[in-house]
Amino acid sequence: MSSKYDILAAEKPAYAPFFGFMGVASAMIFTSIGAAYGTAKSAVGISSVAVRRPELIMKSVIPVIMAGILAIYGLVVAIVIQSKIHPASEGYTLAKGFNHLASGLTCGLCGLASGYAIGIVGDAGVRGYAQQPKLFIGMILILIFAEVLGLYGMIVALILKWLEVLQQVKLFWRLNRQCMGLSLGRLCYSGNDLHSGWISLWNC
Repeated sequence: MSSKYDILAAEKPAYAPFFGFMGVASAMIFTSIGAAYGTAKSAVGISSVAVRRPELIMKSVIPVIMAGILAIYGLVVAIVIQSKIHPASEGYTLAKGFNHLASGLTCGLCGLASGYAIGIVGDAGVRGYAQQPKLFIGMILILIFAEVLGLYGMIVALILKWLEVLQQVKLFWRLNRQCMGLSLGRLCYSGNDLHSGWISLWNC
């Protein structure tokens, strides 16, 4: 057994995809919890209002719809992350795993906080709207600001994911430039045989 530290093997351990799948699970689970809480909490207020003012049921469902959208944010991020997870033997590094875990946690926890806010606002807002119709616009504005918390989480998660892609593009471009430099050097040293020089450029 060699005592030399193999940094390439350390960057791609067999358990690296575990962190990626944890990111997928985090994005879906936490946003679903937030959506479920927001839906259930708002439904309590809607059920109470529907007994006395059944004509307000359709307008009162808006908090439930906004809470359900949070799970879609988690689904989108989970699909994007899952599509980039590969076995460690195919080049999946710890850095990628941590990146995917951070993306999933960012989206999931932001969705959880957003769902909690929507649930409380929806419950109190619907009850207040039944007594004072002028409260409706204010309730919608508050719900929008609570909803964008989950949207911010999804945006940051996708930015983290695209930063990984950008790093891969930069690495490819750097290697391509090095390859082109070596090939142009071969072309310059090929003398009058221009055909062989272009062949060396093509075969790099």
